[in-house]
Amino acid sequence: MRQRAQFTLKLFCTNPKISRVSKSFYVTTPIFYVNDAPHIGHAYTEVASDVLTRWHRSRGENAYLLTGTDEHGEKVLRTALGNNTDPKSWTDKLVTESWLPLLQTIDIENQDFIRTTEPRHEKAVQQFLQKLYDTGFIYQGSFQGNYCVGCEEYKNESDLIDGTGDFEGQKVCAIHSKPVEQLNETNYFFKLSDFQERLLKHYEENPTFIQPESAKNEVVSFVRSGLSDLSISRSKERFDWGIDIPWDDQHITYVWFDALLNYITAIGYGSDEAKLNSLWPADVQVVGKDILRFHAVIWPAMLMAAGLPPAKQVFGHGWLLVGGEKMSKSKLTGIAPTQITDIFGSDAFRYYFMKAIGFGSDGSFSWEDLSARYNSELANGFGNLASRVIAMINKYFDGVVPAPGKYQEVDLGIQKVASDAVVGANSAIDKVAIHEAIAKVWTLVDELNNYITVQAPWVLAKDEADRERLATVLYTTAEGLRLLAVLLTPITPKATQKLWNAIGTSLGELSEQRIQNGEWGVLPSGTKLGELEVLFPRVEEQ
Repeated sequence: MRQRAQFTLKLFCTNPKISRVSKSFYVTTPIFYVNDAPHIGHAYTEVASDVLTRWHRSRGENAYLLTGTDEHGEKVLRTALGNNTDPKSWTDKLVTESWLPLLQTIDIENQDFIRTTEPRHEKAVQQFLQKLYDTGFIYQGSFQGNYCVGCEEYKNESDLIDGTGDFEGQKVCAIHSKPVEQLNETNYFFKLSDFQERLLKHYEENPTFIQPESAKNEVVSFVRSGLSDLSISRSKERFDWGIDIPWDDQHITYVWFDALLNYITAIGYGSDEAKLNSLWPADVQVVGKDILRFHAVIWPAMLMAAGLPPAKQVFGHGWLLVGGEKMSKSKLTGIAPTQITDIFGSDAFRYYFMKAIGFGSDGSFSWEDLSARYNSELANGFGNLASRVIAMINKYFDGVVPAPGKYQEVDLGIQKVASDAVVGANSAIDKVAIHEAIAKVWTLVDELNNYITVQAPWVLAKDEADRERLATVLYTTAEGLRLLAVLLTPITPKATQKLWNAIGTSLGELSEQRIQNGEWGVLPSGTKLGELEVLFPRVEEQ
């Protein structure tokens, strides 16, 4: 099973265009806990990270995306035993049958996929642990507390709520709504408390390290309230599914301490210093807000202890809500991505979740809203724009892009909208405001549709005296489509490739196009158009 999983990984995740040692724009997703199949909440994080990576690549940057799976811990062990198998067989099955196929389902173009059960990870984790132990940042002690198996985390009293239903009269985890367990263990501890002031100083000196601002305020308040040392091992007397503590084979590594290290073990920590230095620190680490503390408190402290710099930014996005409640595998409220992509396609999935929900805020999923946006914005807005323009060039100029005549004020207005869209979208991406970036690009879609309505090429075509004007109008719309294909490729890669096949092949591969500062007139006049596939088939026809 291990060989099968690794072979599949290569099929899904390698990209020969990425250099091993050149400086890149490094984006990471959280590695996802493999106790069940993925839902749209996981896909949402993957798509956002992929959009950021593709966008930076379209700027000419050597962008690098890491994703993967977190496979150790008590929860995985219990789930595997509940399914009458061992944890390794369980994780192999889920990774190969569910998590890797997810990347294809939603068109993720990652450069690596890390599994925490891989030897490259396990060996590097032990090296990291040994270094911290040798330098005095890890010690042995005892601990008693409330433990949530679902979170794989000890909980403070403030993290618990009163249970309801079957759990009435008990304290339950606020996230999983299940009772916590009282544990008393002798474990190894990381001196997290030593880093309280260093972390606060880092937050102050790097004001965009934690985003959005609301998330930053929460983390800063948490750290100021005081940090306790972190239990980073579990006794094998309880369970043994994890990475051995290198100096004590009776203990395994706490799953979160193990998992966080994936961001550097995947890129060469302990084995390939050149690659590590070319990629780390990560430029953006995208995480859900429920695991923000791990990434904005524990993780940078671990790196500081090892003499490594923290990531440049940790971005905690909001939750996807269904019926006003966060989706949860344990509560069986998750929606599989294929339930959406089988109907609307992967481009619509990517567009909807990136456009309809402000990145960083909670957002509610609605089938009705998805369908309405698909029809109005994608099929009627962008898709119909492309088909109308190409149809008119085919009809009035035999499928050849005409040379424009003298630009009028209205034509220059379109060029200004295009330039502003590029500048505004780039600025939004720099702020990880993906929804704002798409909104900026969509101003060009809307303006081009309005431009066609007002200029009425079908009327101009009736009078030979308007031939030059007709050419100018249709060149303007074709060039607008060329720019939209480049701008929207990070969002809707399938549709833009179809569009590019029809209008842009003379300029080379779409993946090689770069987003410029609103440069106009790139599409050569005289270009012979190809056939345009329907970008967004109407759902009622499927």
